[in-house]
Amino acid sequence: MENHFVKVTEPRAFEALNEESRKRPVVIFKHSTSCPISAAAYREMSNFNGEVALVEVQRARELSRYIESKTGVKHESPQIIVLRNGQAVWDGSHFQIKSSAVAEAVMSNA
Repeated sequence: MENHFVKVTEPRAFEALNEESRKRPVVIFKHSTSCPISAAAYREMSNFNGEVALVEVQRARELSRYIESKTGVKHESPQIIVLRNGQAVWDGSHFQIKSSAVAEAVMSNA
């Protein structure tokens, strides 16, 4: 599958994603480049059939904190947050991150 990860690095990019979530569900993946659990989650999300907004937490700490403050979802890494209509409607972290679970969350909230 082609690379469907889109790196985001700053709060205004999150605001654009949040606005986009009013048209379609948006998947945000907080990823640590130094964590083996996050590496496994990255491989899992490589199988997800859709766009994934990738936040590399080491390079975008401000953004990660901003997302937490805007969504109310406590930061974890790795972490998936599904946005719909400007709200977090599903989140999972660590071993909860399965492409099938994310796809189901996106479909059930579509």
